Amino acid sequence: MRDLLFIAAYAALGAAVAGLLGAFALRLLRRRSVALSLAVVAAVAVGAMLAGTLSVAWAMFLSSHDLGVITTVCAIAAAVSLTVALLLGRWVVAGSRALAEATRVLGDGGGFSAPATAPTAELAALGRELAATSVKLTASRERERALEASRRELVAWISHDLRTPLAGLRAMAEALEDGVVDDPARYHRRIRAEVERLSGMVGDLFELSRIQAGVLALTPTRVSVHDLVDDALAAAESLAREHGVLLVGDRDGAHDPVPVKVDGREMSRVLANLLVNAIHRTPADGTVAVAAHRAADSVVLSVTDGCGGIPADDLPRVFDTGWRGTDARTPPAGAGLGLAIVRGIVEAHEGRAAVRNVPGGCRFEVVLPVAAP
Repeated sequence: MRDLLFIAAYAALGAAVAGLLGAFALRLLRRRSVALSLAVVAAVAVGAMLAGTLSVAWAMFLSSHDLGVITTVCAIAAAVSLTVALLLGRWVVAGSRALAEATRVLGDGGGFSAPATAPTAELAALGRELAATSVKLTASRERERALEASRRELVAWISHDLRTPLAGLRAMAEALEDGVVDDPARYHRRIRAEVERLSGMVGDLFELSRIQAGVLALTPTRVSVHDLVDDALAAAESLAREHGVLLVGDRDGAHDPVPVKVDGREMSRVLANLLVNAIHRTPADGTVAVAAHRAADSVVLSVTDGCGGIPADDLPRVFDTGWRGTDARTPPAGAGLGLAIVRGIVEAHEGRAAVRNVPGGCRFEVVLPVAAP
């Protein structure tokens, strides 16, 4: 037993010395190649075994022949181990370089394509994560480009929309100043109408800027969704009558209050924008239907018009800033801000806005969470 303890002590001492030297070498080479680090690790393992074996052999006072045999065997094992470690290290380094090259393409704005084979499970996992990140970055770049294009279009459209009425106001004001107008009251009415139109456009721009900046202040209160529908129908009645459009309210479960917790003023604006949009795009003698019903843990408000439908290619762009569905710069095209404001307000209430075609027209839906009891 004593001899075994003696042998274990010598072996541990030799292995510890090799391990300390290896740790010191790894610290010095921590910024060098992975292949070199693997070679050092292999050298530490072989060196620890060699040091322990030789320490015990010397302590046991073996013959010179036996000591030489043991030393030769250990040396050959060390050489083979180091060679294999270097080869494996070069393989890992090659895979790492291939991954780094693919990542460099990702940084330059291209798509990431992971190497066909990865030398280690860690590099394979890293490649998968980079591929997933590449997909997200590509989608983000597409959204950024679409947003930038939308902003440029909006600036151009708003500039045109502001310049046209301003030019008309200037012409009418000059005509009034020169006294060449036979009916000044008519010009005054037109000036007032243009000013109201400009005021509404500026108000929409201000509202949209607050939404996009994330500073839209909401004051949620518990209200019945049917009250919101009734108020919206009452407010849009005169406009519908003017355009010869019939407003219809379809409320499933009208005796059920179906409470929602929303900012009443902002949600009224949502319904007003949808109704005005629907009335303008529905031909005379057409019908605009407003419906409200409960679905599971949400409330669905819908406005269905008779516009004849929206082209399938335009459906994903309906709620984009500046989209009008037409190149016309006059009503009913509007400034293209109403539906963008609708989506912004609805999403601020943790809801969602959607649109789909139905026979004879399209249906805009606003889905809101039901108020907690």
